[in-house]
Amino acid sequence: MTTHRASNAANWLREKLAEQSDYEEITLGASSQIQLQYLKSVTNSNLVYQYVVVPSYEMDDVEAYEAYIATFPGTGKADDLQKLIEGILEGYTLVSIGPNSYLFNSVKVESGGVGEAINEAIVQGPREAFSESIETNLNLIRRRYQTSELKVETMTLGSLSRTAIAIVYDQKRVDSSVLQQVKDRLKKVKIDILQSAGELEKYISPHRFRIFPNMVVTERPDRVVLNLTEGKVAILMDTTGFAIIAPAVFTDFFSAMDDKIQIPLVSQFLKLIRYVGLFITLTLPGLYVTFASYNPEILKSQLVLLIAGSRAAVPYPSFMEVLFMLLMMEFLTEASLRLPKAIGPTATTVGGLILGQAATQAGLVSNIMIILVSAVAISNFVIPLSMMGYTIRVIKYIIVLTAMLFGIVGVMISVVGIIMYLSDVRSFGKPYFRLTLWESKEKVGHQHGKS
Repeated sequence: MTTHRASNAANWLREKLAEQSDYEEITLGASSQIQLQYLKSVTNSNLVYQYVVVPSYEMDDVEAYEAYIATFPGTGKADDLQKLIEGILEGYTLVSIGPNSYLFNSVKVESGGVGEAINEAIVQGPREAFSESIETNLNLIRRRYQTSELKVETMTLGSLSRTAIAIVYDQKRVDSSVLQQVKDRLKKVKIDILQSAGELEKYISPHRFRIFPNMVVTERPDRVVLNLTEGKVAILMDTTGFAIIAPAVFTDFFSAMDDKIQIPLVSQFLKLIRYVGLFITLTLPGLYVTFASYNPEILKSQLVLLIAGSRAAVPYPSFMEVLFMLLMMEFLTEASLRLPKAIGPTATTVGGLILGQAATQAGLVSNIMIILVSAVAISNFVIPLSMMGYTIRVIKYIIVLTAMLFGIVGVMISVVGIIMYLSDVRSFGKPYFRLTLWESKEKVGHQHGKS
């Protein structure tokens, strides 16, 4: 870069990042010859203040100050615009002194406030989770998504809590209609206290009565970054360790982040396992009611006799047996979540064993019912995102009810009805029930292929 281009580095950077809400520009010195430009979310402000700002007021000679900056360890001359923008996105500070510009190493590395993902644990890959600081969360995203096209817009929600909200998106890839809908819905939120991402997701959802979630609430920065590349919008919120991703498709809730790491054949097999688990946890209780009380002729005679023999001592209909055991499993699941971590696993394990053994010996439930409920619970836990897991826990009761009323026909009607409902659902105007990633990813892929 020539000296003339170097003198224009500050103006070029200002044009490039002026719309970023975390962009900051400071002018130092009485002669206003020293100018600092950086991104607050990825820059260590203490380093900038201690080694750049304070010396500028202690040194009267601008030339001496420039020599100090130029020879500071980790500082390089900004002689290339591409390296300049890359450095700023990493956390460097652009120090412009007269016609010359320098990149000062002020990268902020978050370590103490960043924990490990708990709700979305994976076998391989990054383990970092969002913290309850919005600045830290922006840092985690920018470290993984270093491009000037990543835009951050901030606003405040809650008349009493004054909670900071950040809208994050890739300017090139995002769908403008979706982005506008997100902004409009956030502006319409009128609330006194806002404390969680799940609460915000409820307020910006267009449908008050809905069964399936149409936005993803995640604690993983890498999931947010992956969805940003697909043209989606992320909403970060201060005081909570979760982010909202919009829009969402059905398959998003069955994708784990280590699917990208696994061998393709293994990854497809794991996804198939999750969908099989979805089918089992939804239909198995209803099918048990059907085969035990309404349509036993569908099964082989040996299996029918096995079910009948197992239920010989049970004094009430099969649907009451199913509801009793499903509710007991719900109680155990909730207890495991609410009890203190020190005693939660022990209490629920002992309670489950005693409950199952005592119930079968007393003739309240059959042995097959114990196996069935265990299979239903395990199958529900293979769903990677808990939002969809909670939905499935509710829907299986609807299928049990229709099976109780109409037998196998009721189960089929319920499954077809769920598919029809999903086919009609839209998330920010985008089809919800589709098996491919969002269309903007395909669009971007074609553009790269042509280039």
